[in-house]
Amino acid sequence: LRVHSPQVVKMSSSDPERPQFLFVKVLASRGRLEAVTQQMGYHPQYLDSFLKTQHYLMHMDGPLPFDCRHYIAIMAAARHQCRYLVNLHVLQFLRAGGDPQWLRGLDFIPPKLRNLNEINKILAHRPWLITKEHIEKLLKISEWSWSLAELVHAVVLLAHCHALASFVFGCGCEQDEGLGGRGSLKPSSPGNQCFCEATAGNGCSQELLLGGMSLDSCMELDSLRERMQRIHVETEGREETRLLQQDREEAEHGSDLSAGHSPLTDTDGEVTGATNLACYMQDPDFGYQDFARRDEDQTQVFRVQDYSWEDHGFSLVNRLYSDIGHLLDEKFRMVDGLQSSAMAKRQGCEPSVFKRGIWNYIHCMFGIRYDDYDYAEVNQLLERMLKVYIKTVTCYPEKTNPEMFDRFWKQFKHSEKVHVNLLILEARMQAELLYALQAITQYMIS
Repeated sequence: LRVHSPQVVKMSSSDPERPQFLFVKVLASRGRLEAVTQQMGYHPQYLDSFLKTQHYLMHMDGPLPFDCRHYIAIMAAARHQCRYLVNLHVLQFLRAGGDPQWLRGLDFIPPKLRNLNEINKILAHRPWLITKEHIEKLLKISEWSWSLAELVHAVVLLAHCHALASFVFGCGCEQDEGLGGRGSLKPSSPGNQCFCEATAGNGCSQELLLGGMSLDSCMELDSLRERMQRIHVETEGREETRLLQQDREEAEHGSDLSAGHSPLTDTDGEVTGATNLACYMQDPDFGYQDFARRDEDQTQVFRVQDYSWEDHGFSLVNRLYSDIGHLLDEKFRMVDGLQSSAMAKRQGCEPSVFKRGIWNYIHCMFGIRYDDYDYAEVNQLLERMLKVYIKTVTCYPEKTNPEMFDRFWKQFKHSEKVHVNLLILEARMQAELLYALQAITQYMIS
């Protein structure tokens, strides 16, 4: 991995119960254990860093109002048709006091927020197209202008949610259309097994439970399983309730709701999502395009030697959005430090070489190049089906399908599958941030 020198995160004697402790903390604060948390729990040091960053982005003091943060997350997730994340943030948007009318789509939100659509679209699919002109347009639109601090907060949110959508699809979390988190990878293929449904003989769950260690004394496994089962049951009833509610609304209000702007309701009548994610985005046909096939005079290769996270991006983002740079940097370092010796050994190389190959391959797809790296190594390290999988999850995650898992996952342990997806998440997020922060820098010095 290019970003930092290789290191191994060592677990202390108290670490075996750390995933369970983090799960309990999430349950206490959110009332549910999402599939993303379950999957990241295979690497508790990373999960801890991820949860701190996400909490800071969404719930701590910052330039953006809380309801706007969640709506920006909805816009970002919708670019990849990630209903899992959209539904999560719709609920949090409403709990933050957001206007339910906004959930009807971009036509119903303030112009200032709607103006973020263009940069959302570009960052999600072709970040190399972002320019200082895009930044200038957002900062200088009379009454709807953004401040630099607000824009940096928004950019980090967009990159965070785009990359997280890749992880959601990459680990099969999107298969669960509700919020219970049942959709997740099994040892050989995607399935519907989760931490709270662990049974003896399920290798995947045993690995997550780290050899059968018990939960923290404040929450027994049985009660945790019971609580999750209740969430699953409630989730399963949502679709039927939504259809009944939609029928009633269409009968009362005519055909307005058939255009895809109707909210989705749960058993208590609370708005929980949108029937059509297209209402949260414009230009839905705009997608990833191979950087190698771009118009040569349109853009140049991004040279990390000229603009890097360590030397440029970190200080800029930390100055304009206090402390987020430290949290992001810790997360980048953490994914670099995760142990992957067995995975690398099967590929015939050292762990650091294997991770760097994945990281640089992802950055290469976004036009980011390292002068000190021999890109011939990528083809030597990564077999074709693994490359196909990485490219799909990185560039168009919504196209990920179960066959992709089956064709190359057989040689990986479950924790290694998650590790690959964490590398995808962080490499993609850093790529988007590099382009956006470089454009902001160019605007500031122009």
